[in-house]
Amino acid sequence: MKDIKNFLICGGGMMGSAIAQVLAGIEGSQITVYDVYPVDIEAKIRGNMKLLVEKGIVTEADVDNVVSKIRFTQDLNDEGVKCAQMVVECVLEEMELKQNLFAQLEDYVSDDTIFCTNTSVMSPTEISAKCKHKERLCGTHFWNPAFLIPLVEVVKTPDTTDEVADTVMDILTRAGKKPVLCKKDVPGFIANRMQHALWREAISIVERGIADAKTVDDACKYSFGLRLPYLPPLVNSDMVGTQLTYNIHSYVLKDLEDRHDASPLLKEMLDEGKNGFRAEAKDGVHEGFMKYTDEEIAQINSGLNEYLIKMLYGK
Repeated sequence: MKDIKNFLICGGGMMGSAIAQVLAGIEGSQITVYDVYPVDIEAKIRGNMKLLVEKGIVTEADVDNVVSKIRFTQDLNDEGVKCAQMVVECVLEEMELKQNLFAQLEDYVSDDTIFCTNTSVMSPTEISAKCKHKERLCGTHFWNPAFLIPLVEVVKTPDTTDEVADTVMDILTRAGKKPVLCKKDVPGFIANRMQHALWREAISIVERGIADAKTVDDACKYSFGLRLPYLPPLVNSDMVGTQLTYNIHSYVLKDLEDRHDASPLLKEMLDEGKNGFRAEAKDGVHEGFMKYTDEEIAQINSGLNEYLIKMLYGK
């Protein structure tokens, strides 16, 4: 397994800057961030780490050390690009853009440089279509905020070698993440498939008039949602026993939502301008499934990192 120290991040936005921050946690690592537009990477990373400093999880010296290992360039001829041993692509979710970037990078990096795409929805197999060395590319789906959420889904394509997947898993582990291997390139990978199965049922319950939106969310928050970090689905099944799981599924699954297209309720909401946090405010309120003031939206957004830090670090 290669000892990888030199990393290239393509795209200096929210995800790219956070991933650079994560990889800077590997001893001896050097990170180059490439973007076609000028980006103040240092400011983004210091902003990410501000709350961690305030909570006493890291020191200002730790922040300075992370920042010192990361440099920015807009030039593909930069030495940091050419000597990259692993690339993590974090550009816009546009298939052709991603395909062309990786094909272009093959002219600048060595033939054994590992390619990773941070796509959350697109097929890594399709993204690799224009590459000469498809065997070196895999998906690495970091979850937002990437500097806090431990999970990274490593997604193999039919061409990805075991060595590449194993190396990426090892690197992410050394960076302090919790990598999981998705053996097949399927839409939604692992976690999003489960997340959207839950969303589909939640939306269906509202659509069918079984409960209103707040009740659905409360039912999730104050029951199985509380125990999921300790008791995930398959451990839970083993706890109650395979027989009981079989019996329950034999009875209830036939009544659960199984549509293969988006709920018509979502289309109705869009037609009515109910676009959630992004909806145009009417009388100071943004509406989706529920209604929110600007203050409530700000509180939810800012409170996420506070919640994650408390869950992860107890602070």
